[in-house]
Amino acid sequence: MSDMAVRTLESSLAQALGIYERAVRYLHPPRITDLQARLKAHVVALEHALEQAENTPGLPDEFLKGMHLVFEALCLFMDIDQRVQAFSNVLKSLRKGSQALETLYPLRHAYPLLGEVFLEKAATPRRTFLDPVVPPGAKVGLIHVGTEEDPYARGSHSLYVPESYDGSRPWPLVVALHGGYGHGRDFLWMWLREAKSRRFLLLAPSSRLQTWNILKPRYDYDPLIAALETLQSQWKIDRGRMLLTGLSDGATYALACGLAAHSPFTALAPIAGVLPPMELDKAGGKRIFWVHGRHDWMFPVSQARRDCECLQGVGADVRLCVIEDLSHTYPREQNAAILEWFDPALALKEG
Repeated sequence: MSDMAVRTLESSLAQALGIYERAVRYLHPPRITDLQARLKAHVVALEHALEQAENTPGLPDEFLKGMHLVFEALCLFMDIDQRVQAFSNVLKSLRKGSQALETLYPLRHAYPLLGEVFLEKAATPRRTFLDPVVPPGAKVGLIHVGTEEDPYARGSHSLYVPESYDGSRPWPLVVALHGGYGHGRDFLWMWLREAKSRRFLLLAPSSRLQTWNILKPRYDYDPLIAALETLQSQWKIDRGRMLLTGLSDGATYALACGLAAHSPFTALAPIAGVLPPMELDKAGGKRIFWVHGRHDWMFPVSQARRDCECLQGVGADVRLCVIEDLSHTYPREQNAAILEWFDPALALKEG
């Protein structure tokens, strides 16, 4: 098959990844039928592209595997309904979507359109600098710790060190906490594009149980701090620029950790969470960027407003951002606003 045909398949795969990302963003139970109707034609098109790819000699196994995983992730979305298995299908779809990204990531230099999936659009002119080819053994890229026998071991953590990291200066750090029943290996991809484009280190730990132990915070906090200390011993971290963020249960746990005495984090960005049951005597002066969806079906936006008012009442510096079309999902487009609020130096300039 010609180079043009291969590029067409690459374009189909990159487009499918973007379509899947938008499907995750706009998932809202009352509107699932409408979402599925919009996805149907894309799923059919990807199925045809997959058939072509399977008959194309020379494509790497990872390319075919990644395409299969994206197709399976979208098909799981098409099977979501209002019955009991809906939540299970969402979790399975999210896992397959993340696995597709991890599978395809090593191909980004060979397939330029795939490479653009892992960068913010404004950063693509600097792609050679931001995503250089690194020698084997370099301590950059994707690093998974505690997953030797099980890639999804509880209590493990995943780290991304941008390939442009050279150790010449301390870098900011973002610690991102997954939601209930999630895993850091999957949640890492919600922030990797920004980490590569804006040059900060990214740590995505996993809870020791199926979700974060909010009632006994030290159960997960001690391993988190241990991972943080190990990271700081091997890479240069700017201790004055450490952001703790999370989704849903991860947001609530981020507040539990970040508002505690002696917390090492300098700013918090809870997304679709609630204030945990805790004393707020140490919350004064804490910087918090709270993101919530107006259509959140798990934690009503009215609760988020009350929680923010409570934090402001004890002296916290709180910014509440209510997203009009957001349900209980992750608003990837808010990463830029969060980062630029956290540290203006992380703003991404055009060109």
